[in-house]
Amino acid sequence: MKVLALDHGRARCGVAVSDPSGTLARPLPAILRVETSAGAAALDEVIAREAPERILVGEPRLMSGERGAQARAASAFAGRLRRRAGVPVELVDERLTTVEAGRRRDEGGARGDLDSLAACVLLQGWLRSAGADGGGA
Repeated sequence: MKVLALDHGRARCGVAVSDPSGTLARPLPAILRVETSAGAAALDEVIAREAPERILVGEPRLMSGERGAQARAASAFAGRLRRRAGVPVELVDERLTTVEAGRRRDEGGARGDLDSLAACVLLQGWLRSAGADGGGA
């Protein structure tokens, strides 16, 4: 199953996509200001080009697990995306994905912008989990 992951942010939206088998994840260029009409159009182009069967939206929960303002914004974004994407859209806890993405980049094991690397970390975790559960990937 091909899956697209988004690390939603006000300025940039990180993007990563899996291979068709749902085994490997790779970062794509981040989309600037995805909440604007130009940013939404750019995201729509990525969705059309990549043709994912599912879209993951990172939900930046607080370390306590509670939903703060950023998590509510990501949830609202996911709701709007559900109405136009034509595929299932799922919120996924993204705590510490940016930290892990920065570590990978700093250690030289990853290339790309931090937002898309964070989306890639999110996607890799989901693919591992889905494979372990026997579903999705």
